[in-house]
Amino acid sequence: MANLNIALQYSGINFPGHLHTLQSMHYAEEFKFHDTDILIVTYPKSGTTWMQEILTLICSDGNQAPAKTIPNWIRTPWIEHYYCEDILQDKLDNRIITTHLPFHILSKSLKQSNAKVIYVARNPMDVVVSFYHFHKMAKFLPEPGTFGEFLEKFLLGKVHFGSWFEHIKDWLSHREEFNFLFITYEELKKDLRSSVEKLCKFLEHSLLPDVVDTIVWHCSFTNMKDNQMINYTLVPNEIMDHQRGKFMRKGKVGDWKEHFTEEQKQHFEKVFQEKMREMDIRFIWSL
Repeated sequence: MANLNIALQYSGINFPGHLHTLQSMHYAEEFKFHDTDILIVTYPKSGTTWMQEILTLICSDGNQAPAKTIPNWIRTPWIEHYYCEDILQDKLDNRIITTHLPFHILSKSLKQSNAKVIYVARNPMDVVVSFYHFHKMAKFLPEPGTFGEFLEKFLLGKVHFGSWFEHIKDWLSHREEFNFLFITYEELKKDLRSSVEKLCKFLEHSLLPDVVDTIVWHCSFTNMKDNQMINYTLVPNEIMDHQRGKFMRKGKVGDWKEHFTEEQKQHFEKVFQEKMREMDIRFIWSL
């Protein structure tokens, strides 16, 4: 599927036409979740790939073969992508499904099941930096312009996938309605082993300590960035220009400090306080 320069607008939000169609969005909105499903929910560039890899290893009891031989978009497909229906049609149980969709699109169908929902969040200042660099290499996203220009669009919610603020607020405001776990990129970075154990407890999937050790080792940034099944080097240059950057770039906490001016930092923090003032969660974005 091409459509690299086309944006699909759905529910007032732009999505890359390369991966999303009206049919695929309707499929996602009307999807029949099963109680055994695990749904990874993220805004882009918030640790999606990392969580896909961790859950693959947990659900395979530490067996690394699937993670080393099957691309992550097949193992843990995005429900809103056009190919998802074909991947899931023969898989009825124990599915790991991924989404970047906002709450209001999935909520109706998701409420019909007891599927487990894992929301991964990341410091939005790091998100915007990572998203900016991703725009430079992903030919299915618009050219980002300067970092300052892209930052302003991000703060206004005028980027593909919509507003970060609305995404996290809507999902977290309804977390009590679901079998829901909230975890941050920063938690994973600070103590990956404890995070894996936390996920195992939530999933009611106990593992022996040596299996947890294997998962922690496999899911280190160094190992993941060299794994073709998740670093997107299998995607041709016509779709992702690997000469312009790497999908797995740094994996750092606090990389925003190398990009933001003091004025941009203060502006971002002011917007954050205004938009998030009603949230009852205290976010810890540093290590």
